Formats: sequence, C-alpha cells, structure tokens
Amino acid sequence: MRRAGFSALGGTAVFASLLAPAGQDPVPAADSEPVFPAVNYAVAVDESASLAPEDMQAEKAAAKRIALGDVSSSSRVTVFGFAAAEKRGQRVVDPVCRPTTLNAAGREEVGKCVDGLRSRKKDEGTGTDLPTAIRQGVNDLTDGTDSSVPRVLFLLTDGKMDVEDSFKYGEKSHRVAEGEQQLKEALKEAAAQNVQIWPLGFGSDPDKKQLDQIAAGGYRKGCVELPSATPRAHKVDGANDVGSTLEKIFAAAHCLRHEEGPSKRPPATLEIGISPLATVGSIVVDKGDPKVKITYLDPKGDEIPTTSGSFKGSRFELAGGSGTVEALKIVDPLPGVWKVKAEAPEGHRSLPVAVSVLWQGELNGAITMDPPSPQAGEKVTVTMRLQTREGYEIKDPRDYEGLRVRSELTGDGFSPQALDLADDGKGADSDASDGDFTGTVTIPQDADGALTVSATLTASGLSADTRSETGKVALGELPVKAVLELPEGDVHPGGSVTGTLDVSNTTDTAHTLRLSVADVQDRRLSVEPTEITLKPGAEDTRKVTVRVAPASAFGDRLGNGVDVSGTLTVVDTTDGDRALERAPVSVHVTPKPGILKQYWWAFVAGAVVLVLAVAAVVALLGLRRRRRDPFGLVLQLVDEDGTILNEHKAGHGNNKQWYEFAVAEAHRSPRIDKRAHGPYAVRRSREGGAVVRKGGSRFPLTARGGRVQLTDALSLSLGGTQPPGPRPSEGAYAGGTGPGTPGRGGTGTYDDLL
Repeated sequence: MRRAGFSALGGTAVFASLLAPAGQDPVPAADSEPVFPAVNYAVAVDESASLAPEDMQAEKAAAKRIALGDVSSSSRVTVFGFAAAEKRGQRVVDPVCRPTTLNAAGREEVGKCVDGLRSRKKDEGTGTDLPTAIRQGVNDLTDGTDSSVPRVLFLLTDGKMDVEDSFKYGEKSHRVAEGEQQLKEALKEAAAQNVQIWPLGFGSDPDKKQLDQIAAGGYRKGCVELPSATPRAHKVDGANDVGSTLEKIFAAAHCLRHEEGPSKRPPATLEIGISPLATVGSIVVDKGDPKVKITYLDPKGDEIPTTSGSFKGSRFELAGGSGTVEALKIVDPLPGVWKVKAEAPEGHRSLPVAVSVLWQGELNGAITMDPPSPQAGEKVTVTMRLQTREGYEIKDPRDYEGLRVRSELTGDGFSPQALDLADDGKGADSDASDGDFTGTVTIPQDADGALTVSATLTASGLSADTRSETGKVALGELPVKAVLELPEGDVHPGGSVTGTLDVSNTTDTAHTLRLSVADVQDRRLSVEPTEITLKPGAEDTRKVTVRVAPASAFGDRLGNGVDVSGTLTVVDTTDGDRALERAPVSVHVTPKPGILKQYWWAFVAGAVVLVLAVAAVVALLGLRRRRRDPFGLVLQLVDEDGTILNEHKAGHGNNKQWYEFAVAEAHRSPRIDKRAHGPYAVRRSREGGAVVRKGGSRFPLTARGGRVQLTDALSLSLGGTQPPGPRPSEGAYAGGTGPGTPGRGGTGTYDDLL
C-alpha cells in the first residue's frame, strides 16, 4: 500500500468520442461565440521578380494556412503583396485581402482572396521596399483597431531591401543610405504602435542580419512572458518549408501550440494528434491541388460531416474546402489521434498533402503541502500535480513542453520564500516527467500563524493557472493525527476502493474530523465517511472508501480508461478546521466489461494452459518479495559517538518492499518515524543485511557494525533482526557455482530473480 496513491495500472488516458456521425444538433457553428483570444495581424508577401513560381505558390499556401488555421473567430487579418515603385504610376503595395474578421464567412473569403498574390513583371517595379511594406502593415494593424488586441506583422521575403531603383528615396547615390534610415524610422513607428514583426526569409538570398534587425526593431512584448513568444527572425532554405515554418511563427506570436504531421501523396491516410489539453484546435490540410478530397475521422473512427455543426458538445467548422488549403476548426476536440484521408482523381496526385494542427488549451493544477500543518523549522514537501480542465491527469510531457512553474511560501511572521518545483525525478520528485512538480522548503523559525503555498503554471498556448493551499503552523506535535493509506487498483464507474485512516486523539476532549475530495470535477470521486468522531484518548484505524461516480459523469470521455485525480483532505473541525492530511489520490477508471464478459467461457480453455506457468512465476515473485520484505529489521539511529539514540522496528514495505521513513526532531530528540514518501527507505538485501535508499542513491547496510550516514550528525545501523523466512538450502539451488548453475555464485536466472 502507498500513502494516498491510486496509481494508474493502465497506460495514459484514452478518451472516447465527442463527435459522432449521427445526431447532429442544429446549433450555431464553432465561430458563433468568440471566446478565444484574438490577434490582429497582417501578412506582407514579397512579390519581387526574383520569385520562382513555386516560391509564390508556397507563399500563398503559407498565408492560407495561418488564416484558415486561426482558432479565434475574433481575429482580424490583412494580406498584401509588396515589391518596389521604380517609375511614376507604380506602387509598392498590392492590397489583396482587406481587413477581415475570421468568422466562418471571413475564413472562406481569405482563403480565396490570397490567390490574388502574384509575382511582379520586370516593368512593374521589382525591388524590395521593406520600409514601405512595414509602414503599410502598421497602418493596417492600427487603423480602427482595439489597442488591447495584439498587433502582429508577418513579413515574408526571399531577398533583402533593394531600393536602388526607387526614385522616392532620392538621388541614386544616396538611396541605399536613405533606405536604411527609412527602415529604422519605420521600425520605430512599429514599436510605438505596439506592432510585433516576425520576418521569414527563404531561399539563398535573404539577409539574416537585416531580418534580425527588423524583428528586434518592432514591439518586443509577446503574448506571454516566455522567450518563445518574443519576436525573432526565421530563415528556411526552400519554398517547401515556408508553410510549416510560418505556422510555427504564427503559433509563437499567437500563443498557440503547433504540431506538424506527415506529408504524403494521395491516396493516403495521414495521422495527427490532438492533446487532451486542447480546448480549441484547427486541423490544417495543405492539399496542393484543389481537386484533392479530404475526409476527417476522429480518434473513435467516426467520420466528420463536411458541413459545420455540433456533435455531443463539440462544435466544428470547415473552411477552404474548395481551395488548395482547408482547415477543420473544432471547439472542445476529442483528444487522441485524428486521421485525415486524402483522395484525388487521376492526374491530380502528384503533389504531397501535408497536415498540421494549431491549438490552444487550458492547464490546471492541484497543489498539496505535506505535512499540511508543519512545525516551525520542519521541512515540507510541496507538489503541484498537472490536470486537464476536466480534472484528468496529464502524463505526456509533450503536452506541457516549455511549462514554467513559479511557486512561493508566504505566511505570518516571515518574508515570502521562493520554491523550486521540478519534474526531473531528483530530490523530492520521485518520478521524472510524470506531471507532478515537486520541491521542498523549510518552514522559517519565525513562522507563527497562517501558511500559504502557491504555484503558477505558465506555458505558451496554455492559459495560466494559479493554485494555493493554506495551513497553520503547529506549535508542537499535533495532539490529533490522521494518516491515510489507500491501495492501488483499477476501478469501474460506480465502483470504489477502500483504504485505512489511522487516527489518534491525545486530548481529553472529543474531536470531529471532516473528510472530502477536492480538485475533482462533477464529483467523479467522493469519500465515505465524510465525518469521523474521535473520543478523548482514542487511537483507532478507520476504513475509508473512495467512490467513483457513475459512467454518466464521464460523458463520452471514458473510452478505454481515464486517470482521475483529486486531493483527499482530512481536517479537524474541533481545532478550527486544521488540516491533518492532504493527500493526492489517483484512480484509473476503466469501462465495465461488455461483450468479453458475456463470452468469458471462450477464454477459459486458453487460460488453463497458462495456469502452471503463472503459478510458478507467482511463487518465485512471492519468494522474492519475502526475501526483500523489511519486516522485522531493527533500525538504530546512531550519533557521531556511536551512541544509539533511538530504535525502530520496521514494518512491511510498500509494493516494491521499501519501508519509507523520516528522522523527526533531528536536533532535539531524534527518532525514526514511518512516513510514506519519506526521504529515506530500507529493505532487505539478497546478500544479507539491508539496502538503504537516500535521495537517488542506494547504500548497503550490514548487520555487523555497518552504518549509513543520514544527516551530518546521525547515522543508521541495524540491530538484532528476525529473518523474514527460511532461506534456500545450500543444495541444488544454492550451492552450485558452475556455469548455468542458479546458485549464489552462479549465473542462473533463479538467483537473478531473487
């Protein structure tokens, strides 16, 4: 058993379908409620004569990909081409798409008007007037717009500034210098108007240094305070990379997540994943040829209709279906692997089809402090557990890549202290990349009242979340204690798991404890009983049952199983609601068996064949567990002079046979206390004696005077012990030493198993 831990025995959560091909609801399309953050952006596309036809085609597709893929129906986009004006009557800018709000109609309009971009002919002005292009973008982004909405200019070019033939820059001998001066002034204007500039150069000619100057000269504050959101220049070698790179830049500027999928020629089926954190996403398909037909299949395998609408709480909208680029926007998308099926008639299969996804999401957290009512000078462990907005656990580190966690401890009598929470498997963090960010902090000696530990999660593409837990400093050892232990296991909807709560009351008055489960939605987890009364001087073990809600509480998300997490809290209502226990709980919920249960008899015959083999393995594993079981070990706490300060008899270990403990009151009256997830652990060694786990290291401990250093002044040794059971005799299993003999000195698998 492990203190407060329902570990998921299955893999990561797989969710059931939100969308189905039947039962379409007559509700507005996905853009009817513009609740997602908007961006006001312009796309400036180089039309100079140096562009090859495939370059221009790539620029068009790139502009469509970001316009159709935007997840906000309130965003506004402007698209224009630019080159240079080298004769009277010529103009630098070619307006293509007027300022357009990206609702359903606007997305369709932009998907068509982008096709108005073209390469300039030699007699139309073929230079590259960057200052004018930037000023045009700033004007479009500031004219009649809300200053609180981010303003972003994407600048696509295959070259560098070329105004030597532009009469507007004065005498020919001074045009280069004047162009550089005008570029600096245009960038100052952009910065003054809060316009970010993200340049993208492609081909062999772009001046990366100049592109860097442009990115640095505009407004520098991004949509979130992370380096990834700060404008910077990008450069790619060829036209094939323009679309995907511009999507990445767009995602960084818009605080979206971007996932690049495969690229194949039709007919083909391409797969792209959507994170369980996503609240809105767009699957963007660059078809290359408008004759290519696209079919979308959700993770459950249901085909999505081509008309915009709603299915089971998930809304979607398709745009650009008749063009070379299309996008399916989904609000509350079903997480998992989506399939994009591309088909095309003969003669239209030469170009590859590329798929990607842009999404925004919500990241929630649940924070715990252990112990919740510490004493001054005591070290506490703080854990921030990541969750989806629906309260499900997050296990895939790719979902929270780039996450920043800021945490601090505040309270009465001391200044705020910063905490370092990490998910690296070091120190207090038990497992790396499991979605639990953990750290430790020592309660200041001056602390004399309320305590609050808080943590804020920040990541690009994910809305920030701040969580806090409050507690009170204990003036001494608490007179009322509660320690929770819950078993591991899978549970079906409506089922339960029962554990124990060890409680004690050393006062001369009765105390009432209240139990509840927090950090969980829709009461998917609940606890019974909700209240316990302790008589004066009582010491008892009570049964505690955590119940899982019926299947209806999970909607269509149950699928093959989900990991539901919460925080089980025990407070002493008699002592001002003092928290005695706040333990994270996690349970892997799986659907009740269906057809397999009905035909269970068909599997019995095959199972019988495995019984003997399984029995043998179980016997060996059981022997291994008994050999490692620390039960009966006498742990001695020894000072520097070799004086035994405290003896403690170890109980049974956890599922890995580790008996976990901590050193209490190390500087006053040191003693060993059993503590789940304590800083130290011990179990028996195969060679005799024990193995001590301290931090990430393990140390052998013999029963003949050996010691393991725990703190600067305290060591651990072994006293008289009782063996866990009979050891194998020095016979056929234990005495051999020759090759293949599974004895103590041999190489057999029996010895390896033990």
